[in-house]
Amino acid sequence: MLGYALYGRYVARVVYADPKRPTPATLHADGVDFIKMPTWKVFMIQFLNIAGTGPIFGAIMGAKFGPACFLWIVFGCIFAGAVHDYVSGIIMVRKDGFSYNEMIGYIFGKKARAVVTVLVTLLLLLVGAVFVYSPAIILSDLVSSTSMMFWVIVIFIYYLIASLLPIDKIIGKIYPVFAICILFMAVGLFGALLVHWPSIPEFWHGLANRSASVGVVGQDLFPCLFVTVACGAISGFHATQSPLMARCISNEKYARPVFYGSMITEGIVALIWAAVSSWFFFDGGMAETAAPDGQAPTVVVFVAKHWLGVVGGILAIIGVVAAPITTGDTALRSARLIVGDFLHLNQRPVKNRLAISIPIFAATILLLWYNMADAQGFNNIWRYFGWINQTLACFTLWALTQWLYTHTKTPHYLITMVPALFMSAVCVSFILVDKTGAGLPSTIVPYVSAAVVLLGAFLFKWLNRHTEQFQKL
Repeated sequence: MLGYALYGRYVARVVYADPKRPTPATLHADGVDFIKMPTWKVFMIQFLNIAGTGPIFGAIMGAKFGPACFLWIVFGCIFAGAVHDYVSGIIMVRKDGFSYNEMIGYIFGKKARAVVTVLVTLLLLLVGAVFVYSPAIILSDLVSSTSMMFWVIVIFIYYLIASLLPIDKIIGKIYPVFAICILFMAVGLFGALLVHWPSIPEFWHGLANRSASVGVVGQDLFPCLFVTVACGAISGFHATQSPLMARCISNEKYARPVFYGSMITEGIVALIWAAVSSWFFFDGGMAETAAPDGQAPTVVVFVAKHWLGVVGGILAIIGVVAAPITTGDTALRSARLIVGDFLHLNQRPVKNRLAISIPIFAATILLLWYNMADAQGFNNIWRYFGWINQTLACFTLWALTQWLYTHTKTPHYLITMVPALFMSAVCVSFILVDKTGAGLPSTIVPYVSAAVVLLGAFLFKWLNRHTEQFQKL
């Protein structure tokens, strides 16, 4: 909360939110996507859109690395994730509710916009696949007479209906309730932590990687932790969701509580789940479940039932079923908006929404079908999602750095340039050494990271001094 009150206030002064400037919800009201809604509802929807089970699943898997996970969530959230969300959100509010790729094109030009459109669409398809996969598995287990594919089809029918309806009909009415459930579950678990006071690894025990002790091998603390814990610290996916609420916010002064505040809230949820998961992995919880793989959905259900009883069981079902479904819904809705904006296709007619939505849903189902046969399908999709997600965050941070460099006083652009350099080093190192990438020896990481940071800083300065495209911004 101190991060929101102090650093968040500083960032707000840097971008200067103008309460007198009309917002897209006022200027372009269309009854479908541009609809003015109460600020509390906008906050709740934004929180659920960017969170879902992201800060839960990511924190659970990140907890395997030990106490370093807590530091990354705290400092990453305050100095990287919340800044990333707030500055991108304020640009979208000021630029008529720009979609993500439009924002990139506005800052870096049409070629960058085309590249990012492909990258962000792939990310949103992966998000849709990730957050259909886990609830479909759980529902097929709960109702033994049904298959996972049956629930995949049911979920996509809901997605199709939700995509065709105006944003205030389903998202505006139901999603705040799910957001409250996630927050209530987090508060309940925090209280349980205080009551049980479990024995978990502490900072003074060292920040070394502990993942090997819970059966995870081949994942170094750097860079793997910073890709695994995405949504609770920084996530490129968030900037793809911000246009939804940038088109519904009633006053620019509310951008800080909506964008910066929702990211801080997500970080708090991630911290609680990281602490609970540390108990699960390092203080006997895993042995009690007889689930040595420690899959994230298993951890959620077991922990909630074990510590919160019947109410916890109900909230667990909401957490691992309803919340990911809503995240997948808004992800694919964002994909529709991005593709529609790129093709300059008006989204008011139902036939236009169907023309874009159906191919997007079909591609997502193909991703699911390809991974369903693999016992590690969820983990595989999450790793690819994590890397593309953080790579997209790099694109966003560099774009925001350029915008701040052009529109504010020096050295304010450093608030996004420093995390941009760090995340660039993370993403390049990860794809070179992880088994999902090149699989090179991890001994190269320090040298690669140093080279990326130095090259990134040099190119940013050089391009702004010598390239006409950047000088005209």
